[in-house]
Amino acid sequence: QVQVVESGGGLGHAGGPLILSCVASGATISTYTMAWFRQAPGKERGVVSRITWNSGSTVYADSVKARFTISRDNAKNTVYLQMNNLKPEDSAVYYCNRNGIPYANWGQGTQVTVSS
Repeated sequence: QVQVVESGGGLGHAGGPLILSCVASGATISTYTMAWFRQAPGKERGVVSRITWNSGSTVYADSVKARFTISRDNAKNTVYLQMNNLKPEDSAVYYCNRNGIPYANWGQGTQVTVSS
């Protein structure tokens, strides 16, 4: 079974950057579209961005377009999310998982808190 571990969250400042990492183990993720999700208190978890297996296509939620960049390193079984120009509304727990049919085991996520 694939296990994912997200890291890199923490306290960010409005207008500043953070970079998140997601390392998968147990099987390769190199053939799958992967996605970053986020869940804020009282809200449902939603997709922030996704990237195809070969990085040929990326998609972003309207709320993060032009600020976030998703990337991956298949050799390291890792997906990244570069977050720039952070906003307080970006505060949430961030998760990564396979897009479409998620792996059964979600990671613990990484908390991002953006101060204004």
